[in-house]
This record gives sequence, C-alpha cells and structure tokens, in this order.
Amino acid sequence: MDRFELITPCHFGLEAVMKREITDLGYEITEVEDGKVTFAGDAEAVCYANIHLRTTERVLIKVGAFEAKTFDELFEQTKALPWERFIPPQGKFWVTKANSVKSRLFSPSDIQRIMKKAIVERLKECYHTEWFPEDGESYPIRVSILKDTVTVGLDTTGTSLHKRGYRTNTVKAPITETLASALLMLTPWKADRILVDPFCGSGTFCIEAAMMAANMAPGLNRSFLAEEWKHLIPEEIWEDVREEARSQVDTGVSTQIQGYDIDAEAVRFARENARQAGVDHLIHFQQRPVSELSHSGKYGFILTNPPYGERLEDQETLPAIYQALGERFAQLDSWSMYVITGYPDAERYIGKTAAKNRKIYNGMLKTYFYQYPGPKPPRRKNG
Repeated sequence: MDRFELITPCHFGLEAVMKREITDLGYEITEVEDGKVTFAGDAEAVCYANIHLRTTERVLIKVGAFEAKTFDELFEQTKALPWERFIPPQGKFWVTKANSVKSRLFSPSDIQRIMKKAIVERLKECYHTEWFPEDGESYPIRVSILKDTVTVGLDTTGTSLHKRGYRTNTVKAPITETLASALLMLTPWKADRILVDPFCGSGTFCIEAAMMAANMAPGLNRSFLAEEWKHLIPEEIWEDVREEARSQVDTGVSTQIQGYDIDAEAVRFARENARQAGVDHLIHFQQRPVSELSHSGKYGFILTNPPYGERLEDQETLPAIYQALGERFAQLDSWSMYVITGYPDAERYIGKTAAKNRKIYNGMLKTYFYQYPGPKPPRRKNG
C-alpha cells in the first residue's frame, strides 16, 4: 500500500491538541508547524484521519515541498513533482488556494496560474497527450508558501471537516465544530463529568461533547472527495473504516451535558442541531439567562463562548454579562470554568484572574482562552 505524508491544518495555538489526536490514532508525527501537523500514513490513514479527527479542517496528501524565489523556479519545481502518481488522465485538477507569507512570490492568482501550467506540462509528458478532458474526479491542490518554501498538498477532504452535517441552524458568530472540539480537549472534562454552556447559541460545544461521550466519529455521516480516487484508495478501505467507527458508537452512555441561552430561537436551533447529530437525548437545552446559572452537582465544568461585542451597540451590555458569569461561577463550589472570548476586559468583569490564558486565532479574530481549573474530584475507592 502506498505511503504518504499527510498534512492536517488546525487553528493557530492548537497544534498540540491536533498532534495528540493523530498519535492516539497510532500514526507517527513527522513535523509540527504553526497551524498544521504532518504525519506519515497509508491509504487507510487518509480514511481514518477524515472520519475520526475532530480538530483539523481537512486532510492533505503532501505532494512535495521545495524552495522557490522566482516564478521560473516555481514552474520548474512544480513540474518536477510526481503528479502522475496522483492525477489520472481524466482527472480535473486546479490550484484551489495559494497562501504566501514572508515570501518573494506573493500573488495568489499568479502562483495558481503558473503551477497549473507546470502540472499540465508534466502530465503531457507522462501521458503522451496534448489535451486533457478534465471530466473525471476532482483533485484540488492547496499551496502554502512561507519564507520562500513552497508546500504542495492534494485535498482529500473537499468540504471542510468542521461541517459535520448536523448544524443546519446557526446563530450569529457561531464557534466552529473543530474549534469547539479542540477547546474541549484542552480541558480535563470527561464524559462522566457535568458540562454546562450558559451561552450555548446553536449548541456546538454541547453537541461536540455529546459526540465525544458517545464515541461518535465526527466524519461518520458525511462524504469526502478522496472516496472517488479509487486508484489511490480502494472503496473497501473506506467501508471498513466506517464500519469499525459505527461499531464503536455508544449512544446509551449516561451524560450530564446542559446548554442554556437567553435567546429562545437559539435554544430551538440547538435542539434541532442535536437531533440532526443523533445526540439530542444526551443534552438538556433550556432558555435561561446567565444570571440564573446554578447547579447542585460538584466538580462540574463551564465551557462557553460569550458575546464579544463585535458591534458597537452590543458593547454596552458586555460588562454586566461577564460580571454575571463571574458571580455565578463563584457560587459553584469545586467547579472549573473555561471561556473563549475576544473581549479584552473579560477577566476584569469576571472578577478573577485566569490560571492560564492561551491566545487562539478564531479565523482572523484574535481570542483568548481563559482557564479557571477547579479541584479534582476525589478518587473512587475500589470495592
């Protein structure tokens, strides 16, 4: 079976979480960089990564990497890559995205055009033809250039992996499914512990937590671009990996996951999204303001994404919202709290300095993940 290097992009600041996920699947990490992790694997690894990884946006097969300071070098080095290994004569191929940072080559459209031309020239020689119909399977190519080092990847995923398929209803400024999962993994929360999101919006934190509790692979119910690449990944491998993932699901698990929101429509959206995900029976959603946050249980977790105040008219309400959150947390003896927000005065109005404060980029927006870990529950005695 062919061996590949696979590139998995992730949110900046969450590379360690991505690395742990890949290691848990049993694959060897070959490189960790800002915003991406590379690992070694075969065709089966492509399937496992797409179906099981919760924190990456997509899975790329690394075609190659090289240095290019001029467009001539970019053309020649691109042409030298083994494109015939991946793209058959009928394949439809294009450079779908080109990013350039601190490099001499900085025009995305020129990079895309020149690389497409170079790939065509390579395949002309390999397939002894002057024309390609490009009416077969799709092979989108993604390129990143950092300090004149060009990394070229073939996108096996297609639609981003954060689109699990369950979130048909959203509120404004929703957190992505991949980021929600990564933040959950940064906490010590486990399926047998209480989890409350008092600003649940469309329910993403709660749904991702319920899917983890039920051991439900995030990509189990969606398709991927590479399923059409039968010369690279036989259909039976996809079927075997999916069947194994289905056998591991336990929707009968007992959970204490709760989502609250002051907006009745948001609560309705959250319930419908949870139903689409198949975990609605594992979550309790309720219309409730943060000022009424309470719980009788011990050693629970608050994990939430409160309003940031992107609009000027919303900023006046933020101090009261964060103050209420801080006051309610103070009343929850033995609890932990984890808050992601772009609001610069969050700690001030929560009324407590976070034990840890991690900078995370949510898209282009710089946010902070404030961590208030509580005490660990006592160990259960054997017998």
